[in-house]
Amino acid sequence: MRGAKSAKWVTGAIIVALAATACGGGKSEGGNDAKGKVDPNGIFSIEVGEPEKPLLTGDTMESNGSIVMAGLFSTLVDYKADGSLEMINAESVTTTDSKLWTVKLKKGWKFHDGTPVTAKSFVDAWNWNANVENAQGLASWYADIKGFEKVHPEAEGAKPTSKTLDGLKVLDENTFTIELAKPVPYFAHKLAYISFAPLPESFFKDPEAAGQKPVGNGPYKFKSWDHKKQIEIVRYDGYTGPNKAKNGGVVFKNYTTLEAAYEDLKSGNVDVLRQLAPKDLPVYRSDLGDRAVDQPYSAIQTVAVAFYADQWKKPKQVDPKVIQGLSMAIDRATITKTVLNGTREPATGWVAQGVLGYQPNAVEVTKFDPAKAKELIKAGGGVPNNKISIQYNADGGHKEWVEAVCNSITQATSVECVGDGKPDFQADLQARKNQQVKSLYRSGWVLDYPVNANFISDLFRTGAGGNQGGFSNKELDAKIAKADSAKTLEESVKEYQAIEKDLVNYMPSIPLWYYKVNAGYSEKVSGVAYGQDGDPILTGVEVKK
Repeated sequence: MRGAKSAKWVTGAIIVALAATACGGGKSEGGNDAKGKVDPNGIFSIEVGEPEKPLLTGDTMESNGSIVMAGLFSTLVDYKADGSLEMINAESVTTTDSKLWTVKLKKGWKFHDGTPVTAKSFVDAWNWNANVENAQGLASWYADIKGFEKVHPEAEGAKPTSKTLDGLKVLDENTFTIELAKPVPYFAHKLAYISFAPLPESFFKDPEAAGQKPVGNGPYKFKSWDHKKQIEIVRYDGYTGPNKAKNGGVVFKNYTTLEAAYEDLKSGNVDVLRQLAPKDLPVYRSDLGDRAVDQPYSAIQTVAVAFYADQWKKPKQVDPKVIQGLSMAIDRATITKTVLNGTREPATGWVAQGVLGYQPNAVEVTKFDPAKAKELIKAGGGVPNNKISIQYNADGGHKEWVEAVCNSITQATSVECVGDGKPDFQADLQARKNQQVKSLYRSGWVLDYPVNANFISDLFRTGAGGNQGGFSNKELDAKIAKADSAKTLEESVKEYQAIEKDLVNYMPSIPLWYYKVNAGYSEKVSGVAYGQDGDPILTGVEVKK
């Protein structure tokens, strides 16, 4: 998110809307003024869960790992609240045709091991992450670059015919070019994502070790990882970026429930929370006073369809009308008002608020209409076995709203609906990865870059890294390709707006509501602010003496 915006799978439940005109923005944004004396070397703690995987730039796409990577790595660019770009490790990123991009680096940047950050550091990192033999979950992020099919062939089990992307060329120590297979007008915005960070030479000698003790180029350097307990990073004094840390470091404390984290916050045992459980929403403002956080950011909660599940593919692929009907059986207004205590706003489309191309009331299928819901389900051939389940991670505060969604569906349509809770976010993600979801699953997505394409192409395009439900449609893929090839960013955004409205004919997922940060912090810290990606801005937190 994060020096680079690690947009990611969202672990937690409690969070909502970002008005199109709202402030927020990238990790370079400031926070509230510090009060009292500040210890510039003070360490503060944040609530997280155990990262799903080793800390690799090419394989970290969930929120527990992403927030750590935000401190350890900086990417070429970041983005501001208005969607414009800010140069971070890059001096400039330019193009004349949206196909050939030239990147010039700021001089003097170093990795935490003291070695220089060069053009080769970026090119080598991207080539390694894109190579199919390295099995990185974010490899699809390089698909725009010329020659991707050589390093990452589409056929399962196929070997790469090249180890390098044809489109990457090092011109000198601080300059490289990126040639895309076709023009992509918003490509510079994508460079804010963690997969486009650089890697030091030491990484390639032992990638497995690097995943446990990463060496980055960000404002903090790695100190330790006590698995399922905590990760600690400390300020890197050699950092030359614009977002230098105002503290001495961060301890990411592992919690298995949000309720336990909140109790620790009240007793002073953890300093910053990212979210709250539903049961604490009615009281947290009175408990915390001006330390309570209620802030919009760009993310959306959905219920996604596991299209590979027998329920939806046998004897034939599910008719989108069935999913439309399930969507219209959900009383979003009541659930967000009661179960979620008014902390979210019902979604009216698939694109989160606050990004370029957000459009209110994009589709009609998010309206609660029991009669229409039953009509659509019947017209689509009915729900197989007249029963569905919604998989979710029990450590993220989801149980209450999943039960409410299920009750709404059952009452409106007589389709039996039950929750399928997994013990933690790791187990939930592994079930998705291994295609073990039985029916539907809770899915949350926060922006990687502030363009509507991120909520469509990166989730619903065939083979996209965020496409975990097995959705694939050649017609939609063609429309996405056309939008990506628009001559300007504005034209691309407009084409994606049309695609969003057309998604109702495919129903790759069911939009539920827009997220919001509902969290808090301890009396020990000040300067706490949350970025447009919903994570605390680590570098701005100040620790009181």
